[in-house]
Amino acid sequence: MGTRVAVLGAGSWGTALAIHLAGNGHAVTLWGHLPEEMATLARERANPYYLPGIPFPETLTPTADLESALAADTWLVVVPSHAFRAVLARIAPALRPQTHLGWGTKGLERASGRLLHEVAEEVLGPRVVPAVLSGPTFAGEVARGLPTAITVAARRLEAAEHFASLLRGRAFRAYTTDDVVGVSLGGAVKNVLAIAAGISDGLGFGANARAALITRGLAEMMRLGLAMGGRRETFMGLAGVGDLVLTCTDDQSRNRRLGLALGRGKTREAAAAEIGQVIEGAEAAREVHRLGQAHRVELPICEEVYRVLYEGRAPLDAVRALLAREPKPEPEPVRVLQEGQR
Repeated sequence: MGTRVAVLGAGSWGTALAIHLAGNGHAVTLWGHLPEEMATLARERANPYYLPGIPFPETLTPTADLESALAADTWLVVVPSHAFRAVLARIAPALRPQTHLGWGTKGLERASGRLLHEVAEEVLGPRVVPAVLSGPTFAGEVARGLPTAITVAARRLEAAEHFASLLRGRAFRAYTTDDVVGVSLGGAVKNVLAIAAGISDGLGFGANARAALITRGLAEMMRLGLAMGGRRETFMGLAGVGDLVLTCTDDQSRNRRLGLALGRGKTREAAAAEIGQVIEGAEAAREVHRLGQAHRVELPICEEVYRVLYEGRAPLDAVRALLAREPKPEPEPVRVLQEGQR
């Protein structure tokens, strides 16, 4: 038997990672906070709520008992970003020196705009060396064993390698890096840009506009990422452009589907109710807006998504505002906002 792993969070991505890790021969406990739902998962040996029809391997054990789950030496947190701090605070007392901690959560902390590794350091202290998983990954494809590649980041590469080694398999490649900022930020900003791509397609603007949004969106991701200490090569890799292309171009993305609905005239509330799951990009848009202001970085596409979501701007007016911007050379120098523009 391989490593004992606790996957904390039984949504689609947490379940997919649990299935994959168990398929790699590890003893996996999948924890969820709702006893009734976890009892259903245990009885049906599948997750009918998020990944129906994909059976659990024998070494995957669903539970609502957090204490028993935390008996594992490797913990992988996969909860929505709005629950991230609360879950870390709940598990902190059980953290042991030999515990390996990582997460597959993407996004920024609500209201503070902090990257999740900053939240982890605040809650758990600087001695903990966690790892973050990110990259172009749809849960259903991972759960079905389709070819996938991701990046695992930690400030010490041996921590990243621990999780990468658990994840690697015949159809799954895991790369490592110490650029925690770049990997974390890429996973948050791409969700905002996927909403923009969905809006464009919902308005019927076609493939040319989508490709332009992805390309110029990548430039925004890099501008903000470099200002915050990330590395250019990270944004050109799986956790940057890879995840961006995936999320902007395939309707498995909840963020893209939100944008499609907005472009077709639905309200944000109606679209979210129809999707029925957490849409990380909707929250991230507000925090990316704040980060752009704080670091004085121009983020025109992300800004227009923010205005559509939170200031009532019509999607078509947002597109017109982008098209009316002053022409610039490409590649363009990094520009920051002047004091009067903020």
